[in-house]
Amino acid sequence: MRSRLRLFALVGAVATAVDLFLFLLLARRWSSIVASNVVALVAAATVAYTLNRRLTFKGDPRARWVSNPGLFAGTAVVAGSVDTIVLVLANPILLLPLTKMLAIGLGAGVRWFMYRWILFTQVRRDLARRVKRPVPDRPLRLTVILPAYNEEDRIAASIGAVHDTLAPVLGDDDLEILVVDDGSADGTPEVAEQAGARVLRQPSNRGKGSAVRRGVLEARGRTVLFTDADLAYRPELLLSLLDEVEQGWDMVVGSRRHQQTNVLVRARKLRELGGRMVNRLTHLVLLGHFRDTQCGLKGFQADIAKVVFERTRIDGFAFDVELFLIAELDQLSLREIPVAVENRAGSSVRVVADFAALVVDLFRIRRWAGEGVYAPGAAQLEILDDRA
Repeated sequence: MRSRLRLFALVGAVATAVDLFLFLLLARRWSSIVASNVVALVAAATVAYTLNRRLTFKGDPRARWVSNPGLFAGTAVVAGSVDTIVLVLANPILLLPLTKMLAIGLGAGVRWFMYRWILFTQVRRDLARRVKRPVPDRPLRLTVILPAYNEEDRIAASIGAVHDTLAPVLGDDDLEILVVDDGSADGTPEVAEQAGARVLRQPSNRGKGSAVRRGVLEARGRTVLFTDADLAYRPELLLSLLDEVEQGWDMVVGSRRHQQTNVLVRARKLRELGGRMVNRLTHLVLLGHFRDTQCGLKGFQADIAKVVFERTRIDGFAFDVELFLIAELDQLSLREIPVAVENRAGSSVRVVADFAALVVDLFRIRRWAGEGVYAPGAAQLEILDDRA
């Protein structure tokens, strides 16, 4: 919502103006610039807190630092201390107005970093709270989604490996292997059907995000997992995800950066570098410092998966970032688990082109988030609020 961003910026400008004007006014009348600065800072902080709470973030439970006066006050004290120290040290060197403007700038930087740290801590704390929800009304226990594009040569082996790993534990009657063919130019859908999978066909190649979204929205399992069609992650990990979801986690994600992750076959250097850069860039969008947003192994309780994927818009690889963003907004419970990674040759990932597209999509996600595109609707809120 652009109006909220404008309000936030306007409130910041008003608070800064109050700080600067009141300080210069008091500094001319009082002998102590420290006392003048403290009064001006308290007044500016009060204005910022009041306006943001009553206008900018009114009724928004996700505005954690505004809804918690203690966090806001602590941040204001630290930033104000920096502001005052800079003012005292620089006053003999610069003119008073310039000194105060320098102090305001450095104090604002401190506030920004503290807000990020506070939000990170609060977000991770919220995500770590497991929520027990009613069991979804679905006919099967598990759906495994395999998004596929031109995977004719190995899709049958992948389906067989998933089936042979999961069927002895779940039984054939409680397992759905769902291949979403993303407009392949080869015989991928026919081979997948012959291998025993249920197949959904996309009329054209739209991207992994589009394929996974369609699979999730048409899945019949109470738990919904998706993994890459080349099985870069061993199918045994699907059982780990299933167990975590059934224990009550809304969203379970594999992490290649987890301390216990075992890399069996390393990816190319360029691809590894691209993955690390992507994780850094996600800080433009996400509050939590997630170790690995792009791991192609994720699981959800079916009702939550539907609520999340109904709001995703990205068709390409950046859809994973949307999932984490929506998890933050909805305050879902999230669990990261280590994975065994075996990077396969012949991946459909085009490192440079896909990285460039992903960066563009990250900025689109940031803009949409500011516009309120990802806010849940009434029916989605009803599911999110339904707790056992």
